[in-house]
Amino acid sequence: MPAALGALAVAAADQGIKAVVAALLPPSSSVALIPGVLSLTHVHNTGVAFGLLGGVSPVATSLAALTLLFLLIYNRGRWHESRAGAAGVALVAGGAVGNLLDRMRLGHVVDYIDVHVWPVFNLADAAIVIGAAVLLVAHAREDRSGRPRR
Repeated sequence: MPAALGALAVAAADQGIKAVVAALLPPSSSVALIPGVLSLTHVHNTGVAFGLLGGVSPVATSLAALTLLFLLIYNRGRWHESRAGAAGVALVAGGAVGNLLDRMRLGHVVDYIDVHVWPVFNLADAAIVIGAAVLLVAHAREDRSGRPRR
């Protein structure tokens, strides 16, 4: 249950921030927060992740997100054996749900974090990447008996 609550918190925070960005900043506009380093840039992403493969059908990207969620749920027992695994699942699932809600509601994902050396992204994207890294570390930390180290 903690992973589900964490996923809900990530998705809610993601949707809340996107609503604020959409309300305050017109699409394709940008405001420098730290000049040359960090900007708030409102982008409509029709691609898969970080703007890659733009123009891919919202149905295809939605199916990819649903597949990811299915795999997380299907393997939930394995990931929930450790706190790190549960945290990783919460981050990945919450991020996937946040972006999936955008695709279903809007036909695109709202991105806004612009670090000028990487495509514009959002909290959901960051949660997915960090969650996947946490899951990899949790898996690598398992001892040879298959039991996680806490």
